[in-house]
Amino acid sequence: MKSIKTKILLGVLAIGAIGTFLTIGSDGILMGQGEKSSGDKIEITCEEENNMADKTVKSDEKLKAALTPLQYEVTQKNGTERPFSGKYNDLYEDGVYKCVVCGNELFDSKTKFKSGSGWPSFYAPIANEDVQQETDRSLGMVREEVVCSNCGAHLGHVFNDGPQPTGLRYCINSAALDFEEGEDGDK
Repeated sequence: MKSIKTKILLGVLAIGAIGTFLTIGSDGILMGQGEKSSGDKIEITCEEENNMADKTVKSDEKLKAALTPLQYEVTQKNGTERPFSGKYNDLYEDGVYKCVVCGNELFDSKTKFKSGSGWPSFYAPIANEDVQQETDRSLGMVREEVVCSNCGAHLGHVFNDGPQPTGLRYCINSAALDFEEGEDGDK
């Protein structure tokens, strides 16, 4: 019977064969190429269609230190801020909304609309690859949860009652977002 470290190493080697470069440090921490083992984060570098994508997963301690209690509750524990309480609910300036955890660009202000729901609402992400959808069966209902594709942070939910051209309403917590002012985020 193979040890757990052997199984992990074989899995890492298999992943490495498809373009991802990972190592296991002497302390057993999975690390990205060139990273020193600190136990603070895992960096995974992968090549996809000639684009390099870096994914950073911070430790729980680092997240709690970097985020407000509400941001942590929303992004890490699938929480929801109270309706009409978020700082971006009524913001309609030009710019880009980014993930508060990793800085991934998620939504352009040009796709934001007044939904009356109490949360910032968008009819489309900047690119479909920027967010992922997962089925959420909590609270006795079935919804489509929206998470950051880069770090997995909970953002909100998507519903099929939005305006054209998509007919979708990405209902996103302000606490999961940072806003960079300027056209397309350029200051």
